[in-house]
Amino acid sequence: MSATGPVCGLCDSTDRLVEADTALAGLQVRCGGDLPGTLAVPSLLGLVRRTRVLGVPQLRLLSAVDEGKAIAFLARVEPDPAGTRLALSHWRMTGDHAREVVLIDPVLYQVAAIHAVLDADQRVLAVDVRAEEGDHAALQSLATRWRTRVQPWSEAVALVGVAHRQPLHWRLLDDVAFHLPGSPRVWRARLVPHGEAGFDLLVLPDAVDRVPGIAAAGPDLAILPSNRLIGHDLAPALRQPINRIIANAETIRTRLAGPLADSYAGYAADIAEAGRHLLALVEDLADLDAVEAPDFAPAPDRIDLADCARRAAGILAMRAQERGIALAIPPETVVIPATGEFRRVLQVLLNLVTNAIRYSPAQSTVTIETGGDTLQAWIAVCDEGQGLTLDQTARVFEKFERLGRTGDGGSGLGLYISRRLARAMGGDLTVAPGPGARFLLTLPGRISHGS
Repeated sequence: MSATGPVCGLCDSTDRLVEADTALAGLQVRCGGDLPGTLAVPSLLGLVRRTRVLGVPQLRLLSAVDEGKAIAFLARVEPDPAGTRLALSHWRMTGDHAREVVLIDPVLYQVAAIHAVLDADQRVLAVDVRAEEGDHAALQSLATRWRTRVQPWSEAVALVGVAHRQPLHWRLLDDVAFHLPGSPRVWRARLVPHGEAGFDLLVLPDAVDRVPGIAAAGPDLAILPSNRLIGHDLAPALRQPINRIIANAETIRTRLAGPLADSYAGYAADIAEAGRHLLALVEDLADLDAVEAPDFAPAPDRIDLADCARRAAGILAMRAQERGIALAIPPETVVIPATGEFRRVLQVLLNLVTNAIRYSPAQSTVTIETGGDTLQAWIAVCDEGQGLTLDQTARVFEKFERLGRTGDGGSGLGLYISRRLARAMGGDLTVAPGPGARFLLTLPGRISHGS
């Protein structure tokens, strides 16, 4: 592949490449595909499918093998009435070194205020600013500095607690906090390496301040004392080494570092799975510290609950498919206006849908319903599992409560945190007894008492 880009193409609604510039058509054929035909580049096919399901543009740094040589390219995929449109650029040859595998929660890609793509020297190739209000001006200013200066991304921000000269190894910058002129928030950078091809950079808010006009929690949401040790101090320190354990174990398991006996590959898979379980527990404890902190408050905004439902289903579609479970979601034409923090609402929905998939029988359906009016909006996650008894519905939202279940990987914190988040946003989270669990999340509508 020698094209410098952009190289464009079009996929139909079944992910078949139906139009392609010469360079992309050649790559498709050399990878064993046809034109027209299903995309033959695995990484690109995965991105196209995710874009089609989520219905939002995606920007990723991808890799492929072309005639035995490793290549990397920047892929921008956007929804189109005919399917999805592709624009590929920044082609480069990469070495044969094993690519480090780093797993990152896909929801972070959805809630990131900025998604940038970096080259191997951490210089910015492309930037997408997602924040629409609040800090939009400060983030756009940062994006402009990145686009106009040829330097590592970290040179344009004020890093917290980093005194070393730049550029630094990416692991020393992953999850680093930094300040932006014009923004009162602290921001964090998450780096996703793609071997010698470069990195994805996700800019995420570290915390949110209390928003004026939002009522205090109330007696049923009594704020518990917390020193915020896990969330504020330990979680960032633990996340890096645990991610490295997972990454190295996955590198061994997939034999990227060389041949390996099956038994040792199995050991590596066990290590990676244990690491993911530990990381999930750390994240749950960090969330627990956050929601129980006296100064915690979400940042409410105008959101569409039906869109949140479709995004949550898109993120978990592969997990449901692996268990033979169908996800029934609101159609694209449905819009349910609500007031809440998008990131937190999506967090609650991902927890509810994950639980529904986990406890539903194979070949069943998980249904996500939405509705509401100007005063209140609601979204329900319903499964066809065993459901809960009246006694269990009274206990299921308690801290560390697992209803006697063992071995399912849960911490017993997800529903407790989800209810606190719902109530902090002026809504609630409840569940009805009976066969087939039905969890109901309510939120204020677009017209609230403070409007």
